[in-house]
Amino acid sequence: MHPTIICIARHGETDWNKSGILQGWFDVPLNELGRKQAGVLATKLAQANFDTVWSSPLARARETAEIVASTLHLPPPTCHEGLKEKHFGAIQGIPKSELAELDPALLEQILRRNPAAEFVGGEGLDEFVDRVMEAFADIGARHSSQRVLVVTHGWVMDVVTRHIQGHSRSTVLHLKPQNGDCLWVELAQQALRTASPPLA
Repeated sequence: MHPTIICIARHGETDWNKSGILQGWFDVPLNELGRKQAGVLATKLAQANFDTVWSSPLARARETAEIVASTLHLPPPTCHEGLKEKHFGAIQGIPKSELAELDPALLEQILRRNPAAEFVGGEGLDEFVDRVMEAFADIGARHSSQRVLVVTHGWVMDVVTRHIQGHSRSTVLHLKPQNGDCLWVELAQQALRTASPPLA
């Protein structure tokens, strides 16, 4: 049996990305550049022969996935709650410039993308990681031996990156996924590991 190949892509840009506002679970649409990035992503993935597309239900990811699916003549994406961005609690929607005054120590943790940072009213580290890993296990189980595109968020991609690189859940990574970036993984015998992009 062949492994399930999954391409995990970060959504296109939003105005809040541009302004440095933590979006979390806020539903912010793509901006014009974000829609163009989704088109570029579709072109980049045109030869990947995906069977299906999944997405976070948040608008920025869903719209990115819809543009890619439509361009590649695939059915509309299926949404999975487990693919949502981390819930940042009380500071969602607050510009980083404001947070610099309100809580500079927390802003420093966010800029470092420290997974162990604590957010009042938000998701804890284990709660978030478990949710993300369960989502990928679920999608993999539904699409055994197929090729799947998953459009999601930066902190979600960080969770998977730590896992496939063998880091602890609390390891700080020093590379932030950019809008439209892709991470290729494969799921075989319930184990998620790094994969090379398929050659058509």
